[in-house]
Amino acid sequence: MSSDNPRLSKRMGELGLCSRREAETWIVNGWVRVDGQVIDTLGVRVSPQARIEVDPAARAHQQGQVTVLLHKPVGYVSGQAEDGYEPASVLIRPENRWSGDTSPVKFSPAHLQGLAPAGRLDIDSTGLLVLTQDGRVAKQLIGQDSEIEKEYLVRVDGALSTDGMHRLQHGLTLDGVKLRPAGVSWQNEAQLRFVLREGRKRQIRRMCEMVGLVVTGLKRVRSGNVMLGGLPMGKWRYLRADERF
Repeated sequence: MSSDNPRLSKRMGELGLCSRREAETWIVNGWVRVDGQVIDTLGVRVSPQARIEVDPAARAHQQGQVTVLLHKPVGYVSGQAEDGYEPASVLIRPENRWSGDTSPVKFSPAHLQGLAPAGRLDIDSTGLLVLTQDGRVAKQLIGQDSEIEKEYLVRVDGALSTDGMHRLQHGLTLDGVKLRPAGVSWQNEAQLRFVLREGRKRQIRRMCEMVGLVVTGLKRVRSGNVMLGGLPMGKWRYLRADERF
């Protein structure tokens, strides 16, 4: 097989069957056939024209994966523990589940395995943090081609000129890379609303600094079509079957 051909796991991702990480799990479990033959070894390359079939067991495994919505408080990091701060995932405990969660899913310790944040939220920021076991959801939210909007309410100190507002919306560069257009408007006299389709590190705080503003509070209230809503700080709920980002 030509080295120009994609690896099976990559090809499965390209076809939208699953994430590459999920593909590797499916392959080693013997759940993938290529042109009728079971492939259970990682690294195998396949022709772009190859017929790829997935065992129903893989689909059952995928359907059992959960996505969790957490209202992250200040003082928790999104991912791995760092500098003595705990990851937000430690809050995903039965006693912290929101009483208003209408999902019929029953909590299981297995839901914590492979549960990873789909996007970052700074340690000093609050609001909606999505954690998922499902690689399709992660790709949708943070994949290279993601077009999912994220909406933030940002409290600021300082004066913002008309030119400064225009620069926030259209004219800033971070780390030598021009930012995509941003939806920025006043929510009230002390708070801006940002709608972004990208998530560079500390992007909003750095954008504000560049136009003379100091961020005193930042809260994510929406990811795509999913709202933070009435989810209390420090509580979590399952993404419902009828919700789509």
